[in-house]
Amino acid sequence: MFVFIQVALPVPLSRLFSYLPIAGEPLPQPGCRVLVPFGQKQQVGIVVNISDHSDVTADKLKPVIAQLDAQPLFSPLLWKLANTAARYYFAPLGMVLPQLLPVKLRKGDSAEPEPQTFWRLTEAGQQVDANDFKRAKQQARWLAQLKRTPLLADSDIAGLELPRTPIKALQQKGLIESLEQQPLLANDWPLDWHTDDDIPTLNKEQAIAVSAINHAEGFNCFLLDGVTGSGKTEVYLTVIDKVLRQGKSVLVLVPEIGLTPQTISRFQKRFPLPMVVLHSAVNDNQRLAAWQQARAGGAAVVLGTRSALFSEMPTLGMIIIDEEHDSSFKQQEGFRYHGRDLAVMRAQLHNIPIILGSATPSLETLANVQRGRYRHLQLSKRAGLGRPVKQLLQDIRTAHLDAGMSPAMIERLRHHLDAGNQVMLFLNRRGFAPALLCHECGHLHECQSCDAFYTVHQSANMVQCHHCGSMRGIPRQCPDCGSTQLFTRGVGTEQLEQALERLFPEYKAVRIDRDSTSRKGSLDAKLEQIRRGEVQILVGTQMLAKGHHFPDVTFVGLIDVDSALFSADFRAAERLAQLYIQVAGRAGRASKAGEVMLQTHQPEHPLLHQLMASGYPGFAEDALTERQQAQLPPYWQLAVLRAESNYPEQAKGFLVQAKGLLNGLKEQLQLQVQMIGPMPSPLERKSGRFRFQALLLAPSRPALQQLVEPWLEQLHTLETSKKCRWQLERDPQDLL
Repeated sequence: MFVFIQVALPVPLSRLFSYLPIAGEPLPQPGCRVLVPFGQKQQVGIVVNISDHSDVTADKLKPVIAQLDAQPLFSPLLWKLANTAARYYFAPLGMVLPQLLPVKLRKGDSAEPEPQTFWRLTEAGQQVDANDFKRAKQQARWLAQLKRTPLLADSDIAGLELPRTPIKALQQKGLIESLEQQPLLANDWPLDWHTDDDIPTLNKEQAIAVSAINHAEGFNCFLLDGVTGSGKTEVYLTVIDKVLRQGKSVLVLVPEIGLTPQTISRFQKRFPLPMVVLHSAVNDNQRLAAWQQARAGGAAVVLGTRSALFSEMPTLGMIIIDEEHDSSFKQQEGFRYHGRDLAVMRAQLHNIPIILGSATPSLETLANVQRGRYRHLQLSKRAGLGRPVKQLLQDIRTAHLDAGMSPAMIERLRHHLDAGNQVMLFLNRRGFAPALLCHECGHLHECQSCDAFYTVHQSANMVQCHHCGSMRGIPRQCPDCGSTQLFTRGVGTEQLEQALERLFPEYKAVRIDRDSTSRKGSLDAKLEQIRRGEVQILVGTQMLAKGHHFPDVTFVGLIDVDSALFSADFRAAERLAQLYIQVAGRAGRASKAGEVMLQTHQPEHPLLHQLMASGYPGFAEDALTERQQAQLPPYWQLAVLRAESNYPEQAKGFLVQAKGLLNGLKEQLQLQVQMIGPMPSPLERKSGRFRFQALLLAPSRPALQQLVEPWLEQLHTLETSKKCRWQLERDPQDLL
């Protein structure tokens, strides 16, 4: 009798692959990695099952090349989460399981933790006073940090923004020393630590929220709905304190890497305990070390962006999702999961509380509050001395604009700058200008591979497509008529920054977007400049608008958001409302009064007036009613079937056949599911491929699940499915 090893491989096929065991070796357990032959290559796969049955006869199967793990890499709860997620998102298990592992483990590296370097104070170092090092400020920072964190992991130095230059000097003085040891275990951190952080007194609303969370038992999902500047982070820190003192760990997710430096700093000051930080700037070696430390139970807090959700944490006691509404929590490639929704699933599996925090909660979350699934905690007032901002709606239909700014906005900028404050301008369009136009024939320079115009990046002397990434030097002549009279149309952050430097030469400006922060550490450096008051004018895209606390910013200007008022995407109004409230919330966060100005060519638009009059709660109430009447999420379930090919008829033909199969199944199962399309995608051609899509709307999750699972099996049998790339995405956040 043969025994077969069923292996999940990282390929977009909804099946497992059978292999023979290695002769003379014990069978690997489910959850262990194996190295197997796959076509002409070798792949690292994950064992899912040991079976006495295979769809392929034993004489046609190959044996496993090597077993990489003696024990499973996944806890039973994380294994169950992966299987649940694979079924919910209609994703192959082989595409889901690797997401739970660091890149180096996906490539076959050892999962066993290696000794790490730690730093600690010597006896002499424990006696010195950091205040005696006033002339050596960086050495003083090191001594102060090591008094808060008696055993500091070398891998945590970058996350704490500690420079490495003082290490040698402090060692020569005999004040610090290094040691090699295994990562800390869960019971190695103290439960009665003290903090030097000045802990503010909670106001009444904060205290009520903390009490509700602390007294909850088992799984509870809380929506912490607080206006910008209301002190949500202080609520997080207070409830985390109780969890950590019980010897349990906490998982904290933030949407953007830009939010992690200030969050890390605040957490480290409050909790002198081992912390793991995970985001896109962490290299593969650091990510593996962090995974090993968390898995061993050596991390009191795991803080990171979306992928940190899958960290193995044996003593997990709470999950916190900050800015839960943010679209960055949705993975847009490969396994397209939503970090917030999977975090709720994980909290249910662990039977622990989860907090979703936002000043502008997603409509999905608010609908769950309506249904009684989530508990609603509100912070309606700004913490401390913060006051509501003054709102200005500026009609620019007949105004002369200078780099997109009206005279009224320039005047308000001057007023706030001359008063010694900082100002912030928001424009969600990077580059110098979004188009390059020929003055003589009107030709617009388009990307050769996409249905999109080139964006001009003047400082880099190039034009670039922001969809496929192709770039070239700025043309000197029009390709149609040969004219040299080319000029830019529209405004980007680069042009806005130059205009502000011209208009306000006595003040320093800083630009924060993907272009200006591409180098490692550049974002942290710019944010630190802002906090120290070294710059007075802040220019940026959404990177600058989310969650940052700049106490000296008293004026915020939104240059151009009109395009969102007429988008074909049904989520556009929700995103604009969230964006406006979040951006406006950067002003007046301390004792200084704040002011926000929104420029528009549509001053009569009802959405803008609603936001000004009733804020986000009023908008959300009306938007939920509209969604329910229109049979759209969050009341109906949505999925999108996408197909792309070099030949448009192949992609469209596949979707036409897919619709025919779905209609047959729908009648057979008597399910009320709608399929809209096929239709071209809003960006029909991208990277040289033609893209089409069809939308699926179902009244409930079970109805969608019951129909799609057998439908997907039929789709794989279509001949047209082999002539194009296609994928089904559940709960899409972007229909482009």
